[in-house]
Amino acid sequence: MTDPDRSVAATPKVVDVAVGVIERPDGQVLLACRPPGRPYAGYWEFPGGKVEPGEPVADALARELDEELGLRGVQSTPWLVIGHTYPHATVRLFFRRVRQWQGEPQSREGQRLSWQPASRIALEPLLPASLGPIRWLALPPVYAISCAGLLGVSAFEEALERALEAHSRQMDLPPSDKRYTVSAPSHFWLQLREPDLPASQCEALFERLMALRARARLRLIISSRHPASWWHQADGVHLTARDLMAAQTRPQADWVAASCHSPEELRQAAELGCDFAVAGPVLPTASHPGAPTIGFDGLAALTSQAALPVFGLGGLQAGLLEAARAAGAQGVALMRAAWD
Repeated sequence: MTDPDRSVAATPKVVDVAVGVIERPDGQVLLACRPPGRPYAGYWEFPGGKVEPGEPVADALARELDEELGLRGVQSTPWLVIGHTYPHATVRLFFRRVRQWQGEPQSREGQRLSWQPASRIALEPLLPASLGPIRWLALPPVYAISCAGLLGVSAFEEALERALEAHSRQMDLPPSDKRYTVSAPSHFWLQLREPDLPASQCEALFERLMALRARARLRLIISSRHPASWWHQADGVHLTARDLMAAQTRPQADWVAASCHSPEELRQAAELGCDFAVAGPVLPTASHPGAPTIGFDGLAALTSQAALPVFGLGGLQAGLLEAARAAGAQGVALMRAAWD
């Protein structure tokens, strides 16, 4: 599998920058304050620096984190590519997530450093281009999709209760014992997507999920197949690819996701202001046997220029999380496998 972030050559008009989201197992991320004498002095940002012409982004980030912080052996995976225009420069920011390194961060350039809980960063002011990625650190490694139409409503609800109990136990473990050494979200994320469930049964299920959400660590996203009134009561909406391409403005919802199958749809999701996307099918699925798949290389091709987090979907399991991350994905979206 090829690394989706190939070497990039700087141009006179756009400065390529490698940015590291350095994550400890306890869910804290490292931010640095820009020192006096530099543009936006006093603003907090994720550490990193310019990519030299012809230099792979991963190598550039490892070099910059050594020079700025004294970190060695930096291992990173691609995450986002965001363009931003400042008064002094136009930059293309290659955000990479860093979970393995050697040494303790040290200020080598006079910058202040601060470890912050990923979900509660309490530093001001923040560099404008960092605001989106900071919000997206709340996203989970696994995005579950409901399966009541296939499993049966009662069986699905029982499986969801078990998953919520397991998630709650996981959040209460010490960092060294957590299953995912990443800024793990405090909530279990679920998309309600039941196109084949009778309307009355689906509405009753929605009401029970809302009651469960009120007492459990559940973040509930509603497929745009279902009534818009549900989106506003829950935590957000997940747009079908058709609804995504038809949309002119971002839906009025806290979190907005989209299903994407092409670079054009991913660009539309970013321009619309979606928070994340789901792309696939990565591997063969039981629901669509024989259908074309993109594989992890295809997933890497889709995520290589994505300006928002992308979950891989289709034939995946939690055990393939690291393979999805290596392809530049935020994590995996699971339907049947979420309830095993």
